[in-house]
Amino acid sequence: MRVYAVVAAGGFRRYATYRVATAAGVFTNTVFGFIVAYTYTALWDERPQLGGYDLSQAVTYVWIGQALLMTTAMMGGGFENDLMERIRTGDIAIDLYRPADLQFFWLASDVGRAAFHLLGRGVVPMALGALAFDLALPADPLVWVAFLFAVLCGVVVSFAIRFLVALSAFWLLDGAGVAQITWLVGLFFSGMVLPLTLFPGALGALAQVLPWSALLQIPADVLLGEHTGWGLVHAYGFQLGWAAVLLTAGRLLQSAATRRVVVQGG
Repeated sequence: MRVYAVVAAGGFRRYATYRVATAAGVFTNTVFGFIVAYTYTALWDERPQLGGYDLSQAVTYVWIGQALLMTTAMMGGGFENDLMERIRTGDIAIDLYRPADLQFFWLASDVGRAAFHLLGRGVVPMALGALAFDLALPADPLVWVAFLFAVLCGVVVSFAIRFLVALSAFWLLDGAGVAQITWLVGLFFSGMVLPLTLFPGALGALAQVLPWSALLQIPADVLLGEHTGWGLVHAYGFQLGWAAVLLTAGRLLQSAATRRVVVQGG
């Protein structure tokens, strides 16, 4: 476990070195946050309680989305590009024979990345949003703890999806197309475009059972107090269930890829 803790710390430090990129990201998240927040304000003025949220909750949802956009890598940009490049060049063969588990190694690195983005690109936009708008932020520290755990679960689900995407490069050679389709689908079904509670009928029901809802919709609802008691347990169970399914699928695909490398190497 110490190895993976070191890897996670290294992932944090790696992204912390890009200070200019972080500052640009904070600026971008803040600007888009204001644009979307004013758009939501106009929409909720016309349709109060839309999607089960009041105006304050809706605007808070916007800033949570800006804080989690990079944290849960809804648009990709995490470890998967590096992993696909190592598969393309054949360097992955070295990784597969190392004593560290491939999946856990990249998971630890991605957790470090997510922790940096939550602090580096999440806190400042949220704070500026709180200064400009009446946000529905909880006073109970336990709610914040519950929110952070939901975010962690969302990061793991996001990693598991992107790990599968990256491993597709073993068969496709270039997984860029799959990655782009995945993040487009993820943006839509995570609730980044609109809260999933606004989706109509069967589309809304489908959106809320797909794994991408674990990235934003569930953490946001935890912070907004929509999940309490057994509802909170159910929300965590949903996230952890998808994490277990997707990580297992990644483990199976990793095993198949390892056999492929061994056969080709032999």
